[in-house]
Amino acid sequence: MEMATTTPTMLTRSEVEDFLFYEADLLDTWQLDTWFTLLTPDAEYLVPSNDCLDGDHRSSLFTIADNAERIRQRIIRINDTNCHAEFPKSRTRRLITNVRLLEQRENETVVSANFVCYRYRRYERIREYVGQYRYVLRSTAQGIRIRERRVLLDAHELGSLGSVSFIL
Repeated sequence: MEMATTTPTMLTRSEVEDFLFYEADLLDTWQLDTWFTLLTPDAEYLVPSNDCLDGDHRSSLFTIADNAERIRQRIIRINDTNCHAEFPKSRTRRLITNVRLLEQRENETVVSANFVCYRYRRYERIREYVGQYRYVLRSTAQGIRIRERRVLLDAHELGSLGSVSFIL
């Protein structure tokens, strides 16, 4: 009996860019439930402290270290009209640049991309979040999915950015 083999799926930079642009649009238009479908069941959303960008969330302090269940709970809270931190919703606009495929292994691609996320909130000054996204993207039968999304903020001091009550 012959065993079925899977052929690794290698992504192109163009495919990754299209995916990241689609993801940014979903986040900017607050389609968080649809965005959640882009995640793998073992997904992680990580925002390390700015003094330990390559740290491990199991042993270092992180601003956000969510697994898929915590991400789902975060989305439920953000979508609730009783979530005063995001009611009415902030207006955000993300710019994604310098997309690079760093490593490709069987069905996974490690990606980096620079970003700027502008946040407009009533009665507040414009907030600018600048940094780099690092992804581990997985090729699945359903398409590209996010296994890890790490947000590396360039700001030296995070307090001036205000609360981050939305998905960076």
